[in-house]
Amino acid sequence: MADMSTPVRLDKYLADMGIGTRSEVKSYIRKGRVEVNGIVVKEPDIKLDTVKSEVYFDKEQITYESTEYYMLNKPAGVVSATVDNHCETVVELIKSSKNKDLFPVGRLDKDTEGLLLITNDGDLAHRLLSPKKHVPKVYYAQIKGLVTKEDVVKFKAGIKLEEDFITLPAQLEILEAGEVSVIKVTIYEGKFHQVKRMFEAVSKEVLYLKRLSMGELELDESLAPGEYRKLTENELNKLKGNE
Repeated sequence: MADMSTPVRLDKYLADMGIGTRSEVKSYIRKGRVEVNGIVVKEPDIKLDTVKSEVYFDKEQITYESTEYYMLNKPAGVVSATVDNHCETVVELIKSSKNKDLFPVGRLDKDTEGLLLITNDGDLAHRLLSPKKHVPKVYYAQIKGLVTKEDVVKFKAGIKLEEDFITLPAQLEILEAGEVSVIKVTIYEGKFHQVKRMFEAVSKEVLYLKRLSMGELELDESLAPGEYRKLTENELNKLKGNE
């Protein structure tokens, strides 16, 4: 999604797209390795229209994308962070991006799978995560223990997680009831370990957890765990419609 607003300096344009640091990029430009609209340009500070300008570095076209949006099917074992000293992060899975400022919108526990939005659009992230918005999040889970209609009623009333915190009403749907029950649950907050803690509050244990949707964005089931793709224009428009 290109930025149609303010012009961008050539050196910033190339640095933002991962060609190098600002100082490295300035050196490349002065050596004649950059063309703009078919002309070799050696001035790092010229201003470009990020939509209309055609920029080439070493004969390869570099398209400017100031904001990026990726749907990731998060695998278990990867942490929802930008940097971690011990584990692979969800941002490190986005191999095709040249932007250095991507981050996950919210978090999924290390052992939780499913939908995670990766972007560098702070405004959209704020809107999706704002407690005032009550953006619905749908999870599929396998539960140790018999999930009952009584649990459905309790979830609908709100589950007390802390002395001073009761969840918003949640929709619990029983898909299979048994020693290991299969359910879908829709929550409207994002408290730490919330789904797991809600089931602990009714004396049950989450064995497997996968997020299926967040607001209007639904997980593309063709994505295997660890795979990702850019959002479509339609998906992005739906997300931004949550404002």
